[in-house]
Amino acid sequence: MNVLVYPKCTTCKKAIKWLKDNDVEAVVRHIVEEPLSRDEIKELHLKSGLEIKKFFNTSGMKYRELGLKDRLKEMSLDECYDLLASDGMLVKRPLAYDEEKVTLGFKEDTYNEQWKK
Repeated sequence: MNVLVYPKCTTCKKAIKWLKDNDVEAVVRHIVEEPLSRDEIKELHLKSGLEIKKFFNTSGMKYRELGLKDRLKEMSLDECYDLLASDGMLVKRPLAYDEEKVTLGFKEDTYNEQWKK
């Protein structure tokens, strides 16, 4: 399992605590220092079955600065992939994934269902 986090994010801290408390081994990756590549974003998006908008950190400053609320509707998937790859702060976090599944954000019930052994 892999988890992309921003260490100062309280939601990410909760996810990391849950992983430790439940003895779930994970490779933790700093989403700003080691952002996802365009290919990784595309692969995770396709694997997730979610709409691309769900991959954006809609509460983030960068999202608001770029006016993405209105712009996303007209953007192609390729443009979204490029944008998400350009700045880790645009990506919804924590982003947890393995070979089969992807979860965005942290909800304890979801983690219990998806990641608990």
